[in-house]
Amino acid sequence: MSVILKVENISKQYRLGTVGSGTLKDDFKRSWAKLRGKEDPFLKVGAVNDKSQKSTEDYVWALRDINFEVRHGEVLGIIGKNGAGKSTLLKILSRVTAPTTGVIKSRGRIASLLEVGTGFHHELTGRENIYLNGAILGMTKAEINSKLDEIIDFSGCERYIDTPTKRYSSGMTVRLAFAVAAHLEPEILVVDEVLAVGDAEFQKKAIGKMKDISQGEGRTVLFVSHNMASIQNLCTRAILLDNGSVRADNFVDKIIQQYLQPLIEKEKNNFKKEISEEERILQGQLSIEYVELISGKGKNELPQTGKSLIFKFVMKNPRDIQTNRVKFDFRIDDQYGNRLLWFSTSTSSNSLLRNKPLRSIEFLIKKLPLNQGNYIVTTHLMVDNIVSDWSKNAFYFNVLEGFFYEQLVEVSVQQAQILTDYEISIND
Repeated sequence: MSVILKVENISKQYRLGTVGSGTLKDDFKRSWAKLRGKEDPFLKVGAVNDKSQKSTEDYVWALRDINFEVRHGEVLGIIGKNGAGKSTLLKILSRVTAPTTGVIKSRGRIASLLEVGTGFHHELTGRENIYLNGAILGMTKAEINSKLDEIIDFSGCERYIDTPTKRYSSGMTVRLAFAVAAHLEPEILVVDEVLAVGDAEFQKKAIGKMKDISQGEGRTVLFVSHNMASIQNLCTRAILLDNGSVRADNFVDKIIQQYLQPLIEKEKNNFKKEISEEERILQGQLSIEYVELISGKGKNELPQTGKSLIFKFVMKNPRDIQTNRVKFDFRIDDQYGNRLLWFSTSTSSNSLLRNKPLRSIEFLIKKLPLNQGNYIVTTHLMVDNIVSDWSKNAFYFNVLEGFFYEQLVEVSVQQAQILTDYEISIND
């Protein structure tokens, strides 16, 4: 397949705290260097884009020396932690912003879906915004007219199509924006992680459409997402960004494994789990302080298939909130983001009826029905039906290989019972 997009030595530098160079002195230095045909003196400085470290520089490299090629009909996944430079790279590819250094060579039209509502005027109706957004993306009026019914049908917003989009939810806005971009028939479609806003039905439809675009129509897709299942399902290749640089470029499975490995190794032998703050919503007085994993006969055993496992969630409860006001759920996903197990205090008949301050909640799984591998836990804590502590990808844990079925007879009868065989205890 021929190369349709080539990125050569792309870098993007930003000044921290202010817009532009900030001072007349800096502007003069830049102009004087340009007049003499010299390199911009401020391109020689700049810190690595690590958001967790306090910067000692005035400039930061959001991207540094990015190089890759994309072939015709390829679906390229771009993954990395928050702040790695994914969205900046897509904005440069979509010509929303210009690179500080480097060039991009492409053949064909590029359509992009970067943020919720980009290119929409919220005083206009959905129908009017289709024409507006289509024109921004390079469609002629005749093209839009010929595909208008398909766009409206795909978006699922037919009932509200003549209503101003300021009354749309974020999910409806994304549906309409994606429908326009997908029916533009671009040679290259650039999609940021906005699909996470849509519901499960629309995400499935959108991924199906992108597959049709790439496989059926032979078009190229660049796709950014934190959902590893979507990346694995859709992409043929992936690159891993880290602090503004390309850390790896390989097959999807290898890149996902490389992306998750540092997190997995960090948590592998840790039985007391701290809750990750990266995607956490704290808006109440009750929160999770830490989690203990107690497997088998004691605390010093790693979780193993078929063995008992206790998840002990220790609470921070300065106001002594009572147990009967609390609802707590947690789910276990595999490393690709596929949901495997869901547990809830709402399934317990009387554990939360006691009117005493909540200190911890323990979930005992009598026989762990998970294969050998790495898993991710998301937690959701509510007080009086209002979210108090919600942490997506709260912590990781590892499961060792074990033997789930002690007897091979009556497996089909017992399986459904074993998968839901757990107990909840509330400690006050």
